[in-house]
Amino acid sequence: MAYKEIVTKAVIAKGKKKYVNTYEIIAENTPSTILGCWIINHDFKAHEVGDKIVINGSYDANVWYSYDDDTKTMVTTKKITYTEEEKLHTDSQDVVNKDIIIRSLKQPTCISAKEEGNTIKLEIEKELGIEIVGDAKVRIASVEDKDDDWVELESTDRAIDKVNPNYIDKEIIK
Repeated sequence: MAYKEIVTKAVIAKGKKKYVNTYEIIAENTPSTILGCWIINHDFKAHEVGDKIVINGSYDANVWYSYDDDTKTMVTTKKITYTEEEKLHTDSQDVVNKDIIIRSLKQPTCISAKEEGNTIKLEIEKELGIEIVGDAKVRIASVEDKDDDWVELESTDRAIDKVNPNYIDKEIIK
């Protein structure tokens, strides 16, 4: 039995992880009540450092709160940066031409916001998926068949020689 190798792009490692991080925002005024929190402008990139995937990202956290015994409201914004490190196991260590694809499987959302004096503590949850795509070789068994299954094609000249010149009856043309 003979073998052939096919070179193709393949996902050689894949993983996902949910992250919950705590951050602090200093409010301009002492909050009475947290009225809402939303996360916007999520941006991230991944690169390989040694045997780890390093994800660098950022987003803006906007916190709406009341102050002065719930008589006034304000929104405070903070750009939050983060770095996550993950290790993905690949079956093949000698893969060349690797691409790292990172996706946000769940956009960052605020799951908890608590005020402590002028400080607002936020718990933010996100889920990221990582794929490593690389050139991979696949070995397949091939059947070496000595009988050729190619069909011999006729030349155009031989095909024209086989045309019957009397095919169209002269009676039909009248």
